[in-house]
Amino acid sequence: MSPYCDHCGRLGDDGDHSACRTARLMEPPRYCAACRRRLVVQVTPRGWSARCVEHGVTTD
Repeated sequence: MSPYCDHCGRLGDDGDHSACRTARLMEPPRYCAACRRRLVVQVTPRGWSARCVEHGVTTD
């Protein structure tokens, strides 16, 4: 498991993240799961891409 939640940015073991997991089914990540930085997110009709300045690009 990643140290941080990629939806809310809190520590992964800090509380219940079931709402975050549900939201992530329809939304791109907002935080880097490795370093908790806010991501630069671009949503297109075909999917999304999220970029962390430290860890690079994640796509759907």
